[in-house]
Amino acid sequence: MKNIKRYQNTKVLVLGLALSGVNAAKLLHSLGALVTVNDYKKFDENPEAQELLESGIKVVTGGHPVELLDEDFEWIVKNPGIMYTNPIIVRAIEKGIPVITEVELAYEVSESTLVGITGTNGKTTTTTMIADILNKKREKGQAYVAGNIGTPASLVAQTSTENDEIIMELSSFQLMGITELKPHIAIIINIYSAHLDYHGSRDKYVQAKMRITENQTESDYLIVNWDQPELRELTKTSKAKIIPFSRLEQLENGVYLKDDVIYYQNEPIMNKASILVPGEHNVENAMAAIAATKILGQKNGEIRECLEQFTGVKHRTQFVREFKGRRFYNDSKATNSLATKNALRGFKVPIILLAGGLDRGNNFDELVPELKNVKALIVFGETAVKLAETGEKAGIKQIKFVQNVEAAVTVAFELSEPGEVILLSPACASWDQYRSFEVRGDAFINSIEQLINETNKEEE
Repeated sequence: MKNIKRYQNTKVLVLGLALSGVNAAKLLHSLGALVTVNDYKKFDENPEAQELLESGIKVVTGGHPVELLDEDFEWIVKNPGIMYTNPIIVRAIEKGIPVITEVELAYEVSESTLVGITGTNGKTTTTTMIADILNKKREKGQAYVAGNIGTPASLVAQTSTENDEIIMELSSFQLMGITELKPHIAIIINIYSAHLDYHGSRDKYVQAKMRITENQTESDYLIVNWDQPELRELTKTSKAKIIPFSRLEQLENGVYLKDDVIYYQNEPIMNKASILVPGEHNVENAMAAIAATKILGQKNGEIRECLEQFTGVKHRTQFVREFKGRRFYNDSKATNSLATKNALRGFKVPIILLAGGLDRGNNFDELVPELKNVKALIVFGETAVKLAETGEKAGIKQIKFVQNVEAAVTVAFELSEPGEVILLSPACASWDQYRSFEVRGDAFINSIEQLINETNKEEE
């Protein structure tokens, strides 16, 4: 870790805890900053705040009082989930206080090569693919995953060395809070409309995503989806060397498909059909991963072997198991229609689709063309009626209402036959019934295990 002096004896406010806030506070404290932590949760319900107080860090809990800024902070490190409309952030910006996110802090102290990945969908899968490939048969150093994937970047940056890489998943929320962060390799997998409630408009969302390349120079690389005309245009502002990938066009300077073989700069890498995770979107994720790992010198054999064995990231079109000829897939991370469309496109056999969740006011008409292969639709949560109406428009004959994901598993099994897929891909956020998409996905997996155990007992 670089022992930087920027924060020594400076007053820094860490706004919002969770994993990133806790680790940012600890890192700043170790760098000699005068740290104050402010979290909305009350102190007696806040073990993270209690731990930091015991470490000698000042803690203010139970709200975000604007009066805190009377203490003349020189920096604010903001939890990405706290919106810029929050009064304390609005006031800080008016006062000219720099507001950064934890990933910026991690970049400042890191000695490792940074690979940054952003996009509307596919970030976690691509991040994981890249790390797996780089760690294959490795003799020195390690590729670490960090950032929006769940492991705080500031934690990894304290222990990784110049022999390592940090493969950092970067959300638009995190990228809004950078000043100097500069990936040696930046990847933009795709851009669609998302998080408009946070950013206020699609243009601002896109601007946040494009910040991943704003500090790059001619010695850096920007890997980008060339099948999106918008991204082709946007990358003209980057100073980095552009490495495009495309499923539709042969690109001699990038990654492309020809006769179902994936090529990197005219060098055959692997057959498209050998990629284990289903769907054209995962072909794109793999192409981005191939580009990044080839730039970093990984061998073709290691790339092929990893992608042929990669079963998916948990909750992202994750193959759970097969039982009595049915294959169960957990795609709980599909919190919007686009992600569910991508999941549905990955299967050629009949599908029993489990969907539903938080109602954000949108309809699901864009799913209709993708439901042609859905044999039965099982709906739950606040959007159950809307999704059932969408299923009717698509001509699905079997539509069932259930209470939750757990109940959906049993009904799905009863409606399915050998050779079919049972797919949880909700097209909605989880918060109407589950604390997170991970909790929802775990409920699905646990219900499958329970179903199998009960079925086996009945047959004994």
